[in-house]
Amino acid sequence: MFASLSSRALGRDQNYETVILRTLNAFAVDVITIPNEEDLLWYVARNVVGRLGFVDCVIYRANAEETELTQVAALGDKNPFGRKILNPLKIKFGEGITGRVAATRRAVIIDDLAREEGYIADTQLARSEICVPMMFGDRVVGVIDSEHPTPGAFGAADQDVLVTVSAMTSAKLELLEEAERSRQRYEDLVRSHAALTRETSNRRALETQLADAQKHESIGRLAGGFAHDFNNLLTVVSGNLDFLRLTAPAPESAEFIEAAQAAAGNAATLVQKMLQYSQQSLLTPELLDLDALIRETCGWSKQALSAGVSLELDLAQNLRPIKADRNGLENALLNLILNAKEAMPKGGALRIATQSAWLSPADVAAKKLDLAPGPYAEITVSDCGEGIAPDAMPRIFDPFYTTKAMGGGTGLGLSTVRGFMQQSGGAVCVSSTGAEGTTFCLYFPTWNHMAHPPA
Repeated sequence: MFASLSSRALGRDQNYETVILRTLNAFAVDVITIPNEEDLLWYVARNVVGRLGFVDCVIYRANAEETELTQVAALGDKNPFGRKILNPLKIKFGEGITGRVAATRRAVIIDDLAREEGYIADTQLARSEICVPMMFGDRVVGVIDSEHPTPGAFGAADQDVLVTVSAMTSAKLELLEEAERSRQRYEDLVRSHAALTRETSNRRALETQLADAQKHESIGRLAGGFAHDFNNLLTVVSGNLDFLRLTAPAPESAEFIEAAQAAAGNAATLVQKMLQYSQQSLLTPELLDLDALIRETCGWSKQALSAGVSLELDLAQNLRPIKADRNGLENALLNLILNAKEAMPKGGALRIATQSAWLSPADVAAKKLDLAPGPYAEITVSDCGEGIAPDAMPRIFDPFYTTKAMGGGTGLGLSTVRGFMQQSGGAVCVSSTGAEGTTFCLYFPTWNHMAHPPA
């Protein structure tokens, strides 16, 4: 019942290294979309630890007080069918091997359990054990444990693999907890605001804007925190992939390493988009000639347009300069250009225009912009496509929201545009009708702008 494909049994051959790379790569991609803790822990037990050869695996979850561990997911004798654990154990911190790992926060390998005092047998006696804690900073949130009937079944390489799995699992658990706290805070705000919105229609509009801003702020903090933690994990994965390439792997392994590196590169791009949305990306503002930058961006981005899409420029003369990050603005324009192209599958005209705009208090209120009245440089990107459905309009700037089919996009393009504009001191708004297509307007504060509106 304890049959295992451990590193020792596999002889640390190229096939086992391929299994590790493919399994960790799949986990790094899938972990982003796993929706809840239960799905995550059973995924780790079955699709990660199980595929890595630790067939007998039990995952423990710690209580909030960090006093007790409970078995919550498993693969092997404890899990004969479905998502069920036979007689789930509860172990106090400090008791047995698992409890000591939780108390000391240190991974252990036991070569011979027959010599180990305090060993707590579960379904049947084992002879060796490997046990790794799951951590949020200094907080213990659980333990990953595996046993084997043969003495000395586990080695340092097995421990390294489980430590990596534990770190990725812990980061996702922390993200899910923060998401739940954000949801609760948001629901509390909605309930509180509901009583206030009955006062006047103006008050209702104000509360709606406030709820939207708080929602994006909470999701932004969440996305930024996850992006930083996940980027650290990607650095480890990418570094080890680079090292494997330098070791001149067999031709059949090189293909898998290249696939893993490509996936890691895509994940790194996703992390950068999340940082842009959460307004935590590093920007280097500089004075920019807006018209010159747009001409340059449109020049190299034309190759991304379909054959039936024509690009029209209507650029104002003598616009006041703006101060913004060049790469960030180019990426924002490219996102809007690609968005317009996808809205016109049968072709059409894509129009980009600029002008100087003075936003009055009435303009700011009508466009629902979080801006002070005053002078701005305005960029409009318009298409003549199918338009945005009314029920989708309130969510188009939400991260990971997309109307595309599965695999058609991450849903981060427009959210990164919004994050960049807010981080640059500007704002973005959108208008759309089925008959006239969609227009996005970007507003940038002008550098050394006028103090009073034009006559």
